[in-house]
Amino acid sequence: MKYPRSGVLQYPDFIKLWTGQTISEFGSIITRDGLPLVAVILLAATPEQMGLLMAISSLPVLLFGLFAGAWIDRHRRRPIMITVDVLRMLLLVGVPILAIAGALTIEILVAVAAAVSLLSLVYEIAYRSLLPSLVAREHLLEGNSKLAATSSLAEIGGSAVAGLLIQLISAPLAILVDAISFIFSAVSVGLIRTPEPPPQADGESGSIWREILDGFRVIASQPLLRVLALGAALRAFFGSFFGTLYGLYVIREVGLSPATLGFLIAAGGIGALAGALLSARVTRKFGLGATLTGTLLVSGLVNLLVPAAGGTPWLAAGLLMLGQIIGDAAMTVYEVNEISLRQMLVPKQLLGRANASIGFVTQGIAPVGALAAGALAGYTDARLTLVIAALGILFTAVGTRVSVVRRAEIPLAVVGD
Repeated sequence: MKYPRSGVLQYPDFIKLWTGQTISEFGSIITRDGLPLVAVILLAATPEQMGLLMAISSLPVLLFGLFAGAWIDRHRRRPIMITVDVLRMLLLVGVPILAIAGALTIEILVAVAAAVSLLSLVYEIAYRSLLPSLVAREHLLEGNSKLAATSSLAEIGGSAVAGLLIQLISAPLAILVDAISFIFSAVSVGLIRTPEPPPQADGESGSIWREILDGFRVIASQPLLRVLALGAALRAFFGSFFGTLYGLYVIREVGLSPATLGFLIAAGGIGALAGALLSARVTRKFGLGATLTGTLLVSGLVNLLVPAAGGTPWLAAGLLMLGQIIGDAAMTVYEVNEISLRQMLVPKQLLGRANASIGFVTQGIAPVGALAAGALAGYTDARLTLVIAALGILFTAVGTRVSVVRRAEIPLAVVGD
């Protein structure tokens, strides 16, 4: 069936995927913000424990992420996504129940975070691999832009709501909202009817290790993807410093409230939404290479505003908000282009493994960064640790700028109208 070039809204099953993701994203923001604050506020976690929480929650990705990619390529993606939604719902319901019973501990919170992290990785690999089956190749950039816009809207509304809910009814009860959202996501995905390409049979390519290596080979065989994967790994290492310490830094060292923290993160969502809406236009104007390298440089520079925050609460909040808006806008433009490029260069039957390989490289190194951040902040302070992280991200952006990525090109027909 031919679809007009008016865009992805002409694909009914894309709309179903988009609807489910929209609902789930709003709920997931609450858990993303809520779990660390459960540790900080309810369980009085130390910087070292926060580093441990972030590190161990990322460990399943390191251990099972590659197998997940190969396994996904052997099965239909849609049933996997539905099952993952149900399992995440069941796990998160347990957090408020245990908190009310007075039985929630840092060890249990770490276990829940680890399981949700693994399931979320499986879901992301599956839906990124399903998208090229739902829309035509020339609409991939637009489809990824709309999905990114959803994440941005969730960042705007979800983080603000999360901060208020956490302050009003406590972080554990706020997480219950996320659990409910996964039910709606599962229903939306279940309504998709577009046939998927036949999955690879278990024995078609021999051992699962060979299949896993295929994912790395397809990334390594493309110079663009190879350099971007290396840069992503370095950003993940230093970025985990921010993920580990940002909430603790804003609340304890800067002295802002959980509700203000929620609004700061929501401000980043405004920037990300702008980036998602402008990504195709920016790419048409400047070209793929300049867009990829330029957005990384902008993001690297504005990260320095986070440890620079100080003075009055209003001034500190203003600097943090500016960093969130500009940084998230730049990174969203980058991510939409990077994901679209990957989906166009990698064959559909290898997308699960290719996506898993990227996830393994980036999220696998995150525990190391989280542990380093916790140890360094415990020895010095969170502000100095975030300065080091910001400089690391900036130097990575400079390295990408002088690489083959600056010469990357993409056909205008794929960029869209």
